[in-house]
Amino acid sequence: MEVSMKVVSASIIAMLIYIVFPLSSGYSFAQTDQTISSPPPIEQPMVREGDLAIKLAGALAVGSPSDEVEAETVLGNVGIAPRNGWIADYPVTPDIIGELQKSVRDSASSGKISMSNDEALKKLDEVCSELAVTARPASGAKVEVAKPPRPDNYPDNAAINNYYNSSGPPIVTYYEPPPDYYYLYSWVPYPFWWFGFWYPGYFILNDFHRVVHIHGRVGFVSNHFHDIRNHRMFRVDPISRFRGRTYSGIGAMRMRGSISTGVSRSDRRIFNSQRYRMSPGGREAMPAIRGRRGIDGGSR
Repeated sequence: MEVSMKVVSASIIAMLIYIVFPLSSGYSFAQTDQTISSPPPIEQPMVREGDLAIKLAGALAVGSPSDEVEAETVLGNVGIAPRNGWIADYPVTPDIIGELQKSVRDSASSGKISMSNDEALKKLDEVCSELAVTARPASGAKVEVAKPPRPDNYPDNAAINNYYNSSGPPIVTYYEPPPDYYYLYSWVPYPFWWFGFWYPGYFILNDFHRVVHIHGRVGFVSNHFHDIRNHRMFRVDPISRFRGRTYSGIGAMRMRGSISTGVSRSDRRIFNSQRYRMSPGGREAMPAIRGRRGIDGGSR
């Protein structure tokens, strides 16, 4: 009798989990391999799109790319890319994971890759887990809110203030910045899960170009792109990007109103600055930040 009751109790718990964490259509990004009791840190670890592309191309068996440009190209050729195309130095954020989830599903459904929807989405999930990309899109439509609500399990204000004062403003954070830093950020209202914690969106700096340590090596994360040939600066604006304005990264759909650099094959040159970061004189071409808003595709 005691064993039966345990079985029934386990079944009830499983049903409650299913109700509280509903599955989206197709394979659901699972976070059941770990039990996390504390909320995410104030600053999120950075993973570049270029690094994710290399891992994902191999996992989906669409080629054996030797670098990020080739990885982004073979993925783009089968329709797998964020909405703005692959931008190598841009950080992987929750909405980018959602866009990749959709493009992977569409590519599998149309037969562009030789995997089922569930298998392909599982591969994407495994790559994200390997790179410690822990945010997973929440099911349902995007929720536009003028002022971000304050979810449960927020760090206290003193802890947030101390972090900003000691470490500087994080590139991506799930918590509202202190008032003195608020103007530096854009709020992206894209709901997601971080293990068992739900967030209605995230904050990202309007302008950033920063050296970071990624899996034991030094790299850059940036939303600035320097066209060395034409001496122009481009900036991915996080809100414009979220609301559908398209940049010319690899695999982006060319549509009316998209931001183009006007340079042939610029998606491979400008938006993959690892290969083209050095100027002709041998000095690193570092973009300057021009004010709080920066430059959006050279159009401001």
